[in-house]
Amino acid sequence: MPITAQTYERVALEDPDGKWELVCGRLRNKPAMTLEHNGTARRLAMHLTRQIDFASYLVDQDMARLRAPSGEFYIPDVCVIPLALERQLRRERPWTLELIDEPLPLVVEVWSPSTGSYDLGQKLHAYQARGDREIWFLHPYEHWLRAWRRQADGSYAVTRFTGDAVVAPVALPGVQIALAALFE
Repeated sequence: MPITAQTYERVALEDPDGKWELVCGRLRNKPAMTLEHNGTARRLAMHLTRQIDFASYLVDQDMARLRAPSGEFYIPDVCVIPLALERQLRRERPWTLELIDEPLPLVVEVWSPSTGSYDLGQKLHAYQARGDREIWFLHPYEHWLRAWRRQADGSYAVTRFTGDAVVAPVALPGVQIALAALFE
């Protein structure tokens, strides 16, 4: 029997140490990750936090739950949330789980041995269906970043960055991420 969104929210709130996602009507606890995975996500979050406009955005690491149109919920490794959206959610849904339906400017997954194919397959398609503006997939072992950027027609153009590339997220003016700094 599939789990409802209400049951999912209750389970996630009652288990604050769990990182529950809802996939195909079933609860999925996001597994523990490698040192390389966590370090890359932390460094990215730190670089984003140093550069974003605090009056406009928040950087989230491994906490926000993004709802796909299919009703599934995913926790990205890093994402950027407009401050106006966060304020609206606090007003409209106080005392509830942070569930985000609206497209975000940047959503990031970091490859790990346990979730790499799942992130690149299932989660990528869910983020695209949500209409997230830019989706990054970072590979901490091979030192590359693949970026899917939403186009005016709703499709996504994909670009792969390597080496000493500096990547500027399209929806975050003035932000530049040097890949070499992420993979130190």
